[in-house]
Amino acid sequence: MREHNLVSSMSRRGNCHDNAVAESFFQLLKRERVRRQIYATRSDARADIFNYIEMFYNPKRRHGTAGDTSPVEFERRHSQRLTGV
Repeated sequence: MREHNLVSSMSRRGNCHDNAVAESFFQLLKRERVRRQIYATRSDARADIFNYIEMFYNPKRRHGTAGDTSPVEFERRHSQRLTGV
């Protein structure tokens, strides 16, 4: 990693909890969308994945790490708390 000027996203070797939320997202993306599709072009894949994230995952998928709310709802509540102060 040093040779390519990359910084590890892990705080120390074997600490799998740093990326747990991201790993969960990518596992779901692969299981629920990508593995069920055959894309003709990279552009088709990008459009489909964007659609999955913006039309389903962010507004509807509930997350335990976000108080069992969707990312959109979590952000809305967070914004309300900030403006309500």
